[in-house]
Amino acid sequence: MSSNNSSTHAKISSTSYSERFPWLGLLALAMTGFICIMTETIPAGLLPQISTGLHITEAMAGQLVTVYAIGSLVAAIPVAIVTRTWRRRPLLLLGICGFLVFNSITAISSNYALTLVVRLFAGVSAGVLWGMIGGYALRMVPATLKGRGMAVAMVGTPIALAIGVPAGTFLGNIVGWRSVFGIMSLLTVVLIAWVLWKVPDYPGQSNGKQATLSAVFLTPGIRPILLVVLTWMTAHNILYTYIAPFLTAHNMSERVGLALAFFGVAALVGIWITGVFIDRSLRKLVLISLSAFLLISIAMSFSNSNGLLIYIIVTVWGLTFGGAATLLQTALADAAGESKVDMVMPINTTVWNLAIAGGGVAGGLLLDTLGAKSFSWALFILIFIALLVAWGGKKHAFPPFKK
Repeated sequence: MSSNNSSTHAKISSTSYSERFPWLGLLALAMTGFICIMTETIPAGLLPQISTGLHITEAMAGQLVTVYAIGSLVAAIPVAIVTRTWRRRPLLLLGICGFLVFNSITAISSNYALTLVVRLFAGVSAGVLWGMIGGYALRMVPATLKGRGMAVAMVGTPIALAIGVPAGTFLGNIVGWRSVFGIMSLLTVVLIAWVLWKVPDYPGQSNGKQATLSAVFLTPGIRPILLVVLTWMTAHNILYTYIAPFLTAHNMSERVGLALAFFGVAALVGIWITGVFIDRSLRKLVLISLSAFLLISIAMSFSNSNGLLIYIIVTVWGLTFGGAATLLQTALADAAGESKVDMVMPINTTVWNLAIAGGGVAGGLLLDTLGAKSFSWALFILIFIALLVAWGGKKHAFPPFKK
């Protein structure tokens, strides 16, 4: 490595980078995200089996998803503050081991209260891990490849949504829901070995370099990006959470699985496109994604049970969502700088989970009062706000050129 490259990399991080792109290390982070998403969402596909197995109603079984989200929401920022001086790999492994323990207990528990408690703590583990994955990925790659590194590290999310959850639901119908949680525990054992093999360790922040929560929040560009996260992901979760009622309103109640398959495949394509272009065109990708989502929100209100148009809407939606996490986390990292990235990611995790909860609540209220066809205008308003904020964030939030 030349002295010029060494000098440049020294400005980026105290850790020297390998000239080779760390695929295996980044894919270990992607598998971490995959297990987070699987653990969070798989109960939704297995509610009847879980309710039978624990002798509870399906509504009570649904709270296994709720308490998980609460754990992630409540834990992300406080845990990040407490552990900011810890070395990174031991903390990463601690969060992963949490999934091993809590999914294993879920697999064998016959007590509903115990299952709720371990699901809460599984959510805490997820809050820790989601607060780390983005920052970890950025430390593993050169500054010129930050976007690509983030895209690889985040690929576990669309893979889990497109392939993992449907496969887990199908498998649960064959071998039982407890076996699915057992399989996830086995995957976690593999992940632990993978992290020890290929994910490097990094120091935490020294006491002298620690940024306060308020300092991070007040950093130029951070608040506009977080507002885009909140509005964009709230809109997404209104539609994703209530996709079945939306399709039913368009006489497509039997096509939910097929529609989600279109969404999932498109999301994988979206994250691939993001990985290719993000390091050169982050701002353009954000604006194109939001503009496309805005257009399909309008098209939703004119679909009139047109099956072909619905599939086009779902596909474009998947394309815009696939790279969203990568785009927004990379923008946050760029705005925060290296000294604040370990604090800004847990804030992002908190806002993201607020959007998940907000989408569920807002979508439910709209569904009960105005019906599923009202989703289109709610999405239009939210995405229009996000697009205006992103467009106006040219200086700090979404600049046209890398800083």
